[in-house]
Amino acid sequence: MTGPGTTDATGESRSTAPTTGGPPSPPGTAAPSPRLYNRDLAPTTVHGRSWKAYNIFTLWAVDVHSLGNYGFALGLFALGLGAWQILVSLGIGALLLLVLLTVAGYMGFRTGLPFPVMSRIAFGIRGAQLPALVRGAVAIAWFGIQTYLATRVLTVMVLAVAPGAAALEQVSFLGLSALGWICFVVLWVVQVAILLRGMDGIRRYEAVAGPIVLLTLAVLAGWMLWQTGGDIALSVPGALTGGAMWVEILAGAALWTAIYGTFVLNFCDFTRGAVSTGAVRRGSFWGILPNTLFFGVIVVVLAGGQLRISGQVVSSPADVVNTIPNTPLLLLASAALLVLTIAVNLMANFVAPCYALSNLFPKMLDFRRAGVVSALIGLLILPWNLYDSPVVITYFLGVLGALLGPLFGIVMADYWLVRRGRIDVPALYSEASTGAYHYRGGVNRRAVAVFVPSALVAVAVGFVPALGPVAPFSWFLGAGIAAILTVLVAPRGRTYHAVSGESIAVEPAGGH
Repeated sequence: MTGPGTTDATGESRSTAPTTGGPPSPPGTAAPSPRLYNRDLAPTTVHGRSWKAYNIFTLWAVDVHSLGNYGFALGLFALGLGAWQILVSLGIGALLLLVLLTVAGYMGFRTGLPFPVMSRIAFGIRGAQLPALVRGAVAIAWFGIQTYLATRVLTVMVLAVAPGAAALEQVSFLGLSALGWICFVVLWVVQVAILLRGMDGIRRYEAVAGPIVLLTLAVLAGWMLWQTGGDIALSVPGALTGGAMWVEILAGAALWTAIYGTFVLNFCDFTRGAVSTGAVRRGSFWGILPNTLFFGVIVVVLAGGQLRISGQVVSSPADVVNTIPNTPLLLLASAALLVLTIAVNLMANFVAPCYALSNLFPKMLDFRRAGVVSALIGLLILPWNLYDSPVVITYFLGVLGALLGPLFGIVMADYWLVRRGRIDVPALYSEASTGAYHYRGGVNRRAVAVFVPSALVAVAVGFVPALGPVAPFSWFLGAGIAAILTVLVAPRGRTYHAVSGESIAVEPAGGH
């Protein structure tokens, strides 16, 4: 199946024809099942797509600079990697990530499908609930955690403006102070309000947030350099050297890629609205490679500067912001971190569960209703207690994260290597027992049979102490094993047909 468009003399794919590469759906095709189809799960028409290269770029402009990512990269500095080693590690990770995202992103552009529906290709119309719900569960947990991290920033802002509010910090309920509850609910409402504007509202917010985030972090690094007179530490005392250094560099690169094991799965949720493959490619390139290296420079400046000033390695840009002595500047910097965290939450942790829950209950939950349900769950899990428990966050998110590699390997290998991109899109919404993706009872047992052993290997590598040296590579091991097994167990001699989904597609603008 080729993409929805034509290829001009320059080789650029253009959205000029409403097709996913196969012939139009034949007259008389059965209507999509309401238990598999609604407006938000439907494929997008070519006409009306509005995600350009800049919009893809701004996704990464904010997500790469998430507070969680800074915590990870600053940890590399604390573990003994110096300035150039961190840049090399992040650079390798960014290259790997760019390849994975391009592969996943093209699928969204070519088919116009959201991730839960894309998963039906490999897992079946019912079996697709497995990858969709695993991805959604991880996202909901991180939605709550990221909102809590933003709450801490907002609390600092409130106390800077109204010191008397400190009294509210002395009263707590269910593990969070009264002021924390107020700030959390405010941020929760803001995010839900943006989500209720649909995918187009998210696109518009990210387009504004991207430049704000990049400029703020550049200014923050400049402020740190001014504080130190340009003299920063390029490594901690006793930094790693030789083989141990290279092991840590490669482990850091693998972990950087694995951090995005969630997003590479459902990147199609965004690229299904892309105007061309070029938009996906250029947006991802500039958002991943140069932006990640810029991120690395910020990490080195913040970590090395703070080490020079206090002898300690900073753990987050928020820690640096809190040291700004000028209240107006403190408020501006804190506000930018709030913009950043909300932007990250919307793209990485809100969209996936919206589609997952809509896929689970398509007649009851559209994108917006599913978003409200996701947000409520993110509140009810009391994410501050989850975040403050290293054991819980390591094992809960660690185990779920280990499952993402095998899921990625199965979905990608089935689409690109087994079917060669030839997809019967209308059949993804059919409950007919003779449907291409009905398999047996709606579940492709071959995919499940591949998932179980590859997931066990990924989890074992990540959590068995004896396998500790290869633990950072668990995502790649799980994905690789799953991809190989998917090809090996695929039916031989079967012909796959590409059928356009344009006859059941909806325009993406505004409604998504």
